[in-house]
Amino acid sequence: MRRKIPSLQALACFDAAARHESYTRAAQELALTQSAVSRQIGALEEFLGLALFRRTRHGVALTPSGADYARQIAPRLQALERDTLEAMSRQGTAGAIALAAVPTFATRWLLPRLPHLATQHPELVVHIETRTRPFLFADTGFDAALYSGTPEQVANWAGTRALPLIEEEVVPVCAPALLRGRKRLQPADLAQLPLLQQSTRPEAWRQWFEAMAVNAPFALSGPRYELYSMTAAAAAHGLGLALVPRLLIEPELARGELVVACPKPLKSGRAYYLVTPERGEPRPALAAFAAWLQRLAAR
Repeated sequence: MRRKIPSLQALACFDAAARHESYTRAAQELALTQSAVSRQIGALEEFLGLALFRRTRHGVALTPSGADYARQIAPRLQALERDTLEAMSRQGTAGAIALAAVPTFATRWLLPRLPHLATQHPELVVHIETRTRPFLFADTGFDAALYSGTPEQVANWAGTRALPLIEEEVVPVCAPALLRGRKRLQPADLAQLPLLQQSTRPEAWRQWFEAMAVNAPFALSGPRYELYSMTAAAAAHGLGLALVPRLLIEPELARGELVVACPKPLKSGRAYYLVTPERGEPRPALAAFAAWLQRLAAR
């Protein structure tokens, strides 16, 4: 049965013209003539039975129907392009893996270890995009996700299974200058220093001070940063103390840009997981990637 699908060329012309609200700029983007773009959009309007643009003194503007249609097709065209690029990337390989990952863990822990994956599994190609919250795999092109969360959060991620990788342990760190010549501080000393806050973990410092049995009236005060990488950078520049997972700041510790201010780590109650859709068996490429991750995390 023939489907009601317009030509891809017409959709590409419409998408570009809708983003720019200009046939001229759409033609420049697509390396076509303005008349070719106009013909394609005219054919699309005839196919749909809708006016997508209206003429203005300065060119064209989307009609309400055109604006609605543009919002609907734009993510589908992007998904089609992503799927096509993925298919092209699989030439001569056993498969590609589309991975969603929390940003700092992906940058600081996973990426430095990917050369090892390349030596162990040269047939694998890993594409990475950032995601910080659970999502529906059915609505995305992702094969798996590297996720940081509590056991309860992982259990509540519907339609998935989770492989625990690394338990998260946070430690107070700062620039060496903040210690003022001292090698280590006591937990009570930290309560008197500026604290850098993680906006995604607003209770982290309070929990740390409670575990140390220290009264810290300003445990919730201080500048807030969204990512651990930002918090670590702020600490390295002397802005205050950061409470971060040690595994994410190994380069800064090795270079001496950060030092452990107080050797009192605390298990945060969170862990890093590889999350995959529950349906069916994973593809061989994903199974190989999961096994490699598990071996690496066990070291």
